[in-house]
Amino acid sequence: MGHPTFSIVIPTCNRNDLLVLCLDKLAPTFQTLPPEKYETIVTDDGKNVSAEELIRQHYPWVKWVKGPQKGPASNRNKGAKEAKGEWLVFIDDDCLPEPNVLEAYNNAIAEHPQSLAFEGAILPDNKELLKDEMAECPVNESGNCFWSANICIQRAYFESINGFDEHFLIAAQEDQDLYLRLKQHTVIPFVPSSKVVHPVRYITLKKKLKGMKIKYANWIYFMKKHDSKDIRFHFAKGIKDYLRLSVQHLVRFKFRLAFYYLLNAAYNLYLSLFYSSKPTV
Repeated sequence: MGHPTFSIVIPTCNRNDLLVLCLDKLAPTFQTLPPEKYETIVTDDGKNVSAEELIRQHYPWVKWVKGPQKGPASNRNKGAKEAKGEWLVFIDDDCLPEPNVLEAYNNAIAEHPQSLAFEGAILPDNKELLKDEMAECPVNESGNCFWSANICIQRAYFESINGFDEHFLIAAQEDQDLYLRLKQHTVIPFVPSSKVVHPVRYITLKKKLKGMKIKYANWIYFMKKHDSKDIRFHFAKGIKDYLRLSVQHLVRFKFRLAFYYLLNAAYNLYLSLFYSSKPTV
């Protein structure tokens, strides 16, 4: 039997409850693309909860791989190394793929034979919930985002540019870094008919504050890597932007978000004044 056209890579970490919903949508009985044309790989960074037994018992058509436990970029790369397909499709474990998510990519590849990468649509499960305080969800309805919850890349080319940069230790900027590197060599069409539904989630203020340091370390690494002309100027501009957001949420009585953006403004002030060329995570 020949190699499949697509290898779906799903990174997961201690989220079996969400993973099963995602896998159900990728089952051969649900997808419109013939099952022999794709494989599904779950690369598992879980420490306390493993998906191995779950997959063995209920999803025998899925390949489970133990992740390297070095962050999401490294976890995706691990799954890609196990892939046999000509094209890699990265989908997050909390997403619900539509039945034609792969068929739409297959058609796009035929329509754009020179392209080495594509991005699909990411839609919220409930747009109204996004109006709530502390609610968030990546939404990609028109392209130019290239968020790793739904992207497709030729495997040989992905390997030639060494995949995701594993210096990004959290799920932030690692896909944008890959996007910039890909754009140097290929046009990346948006495929609106290739859809995944992403749940709207609520992030506590405590969790947002806890992640600020590593978030900014990621940003600094990203800007240094892509030759930002003036990193201090970027953070100086951020002061104004975050103050504006703080005021906007304050007048809407969203006090937690107002405080969060005010703190971001203060942190940007600190970085613009005391930025070190060697940030640590």
